[in-house]
Amino acid sequence: MTRPATAAAIAERARRIRATSLQMVHAAKMGHPGGDLSAADILATLYFRVLSIDPAQPSHPARDRFILSKGHASAALYATLAEAAFFPAEWLASYMQPLSRLNGHPDRNKVPGVEANTGPLGHGLPIAVGAALGARLAGETWRTFVLTGDGELQEGSNWEAAMAAAQFELDRLTVIVDRNGLQQGDFTERTIGLEPLADRWRAFGFAVAEVDGHDVAALIDVFERLPLERGRPTAVIARTRKGRGVSFIENRAEWHHRVPTDAELALALVELAERRP
Repeated sequence: MTRPATAAAIAERARRIRATSLQMVHAAKMGHPGGDLSAADILATLYFRVLSIDPAQPSHPARDRFILSKGHASAALYATLAEAAFFPAEWLASYMQPLSRLNGHPDRNKVPGVEANTGPLGHGLPIAVGAALGARLAGETWRTFVLTGDGELQEGSNWEAAMAAAQFELDRLTVIVDRNGLQQGDFTERTIGLEPLADRWRAFGFAVAEVDGHDVAALIDVFERLPLERGRPTAVIARTRKGRGVSFIENRAEWHHRVPTDAELALALVELAERRP
């Protein structure tokens, strides 16, 4: 349903998503800018190249489903949905304001294009497995994608869901891991280590690809080869940098949920403008 965009056009969308996300967090005086920025290229590639969706018919029964399991990156998702014309860009100014549709975590009952309410970490993949299994049982061919943070893989519910996905051979299910290496407060490997992450997914019955999560052409290549193996769900480990695109935010744990000052926002927008593809 979408018109495939070029890698350069997607990269420009991702740049705008980053800028918009930072402006939203700055205006709301709350949010999670680090995770917004790390996920921008993945979201832009999905929405402007990969997903079969129609913003004019957000509930079309044949649409692909995308679930943002790392729901705290809601600013990036909302910016993406506005870029894709699921709702007017003017809505973004209400981000996290009282009575706004755009809550701090996505709400499928309020926002066109949101497929699942997410917030508590470790829930997105179980929901996605249920959706993919439902499609299988109904004889439908639409696909299910879910984006998780890496820190949230410390939640055991993910691995229960992974076992079920492999058991039911859900090869139209793809989990994408935003592997930026940081979680709230510290690096994942200094909290509860995840490596060897690719081997863990393989052990749970997944076909696995590892990719630079900021290389749009590489992301397109992986997504257009799905399923990587017939009869197996896919895990795409997207190596990213938290805060990607802004020098003083990149790879800094404190920016998990820090709000930029006026001066920091201005500098960030200049840096993002200078990185136009």
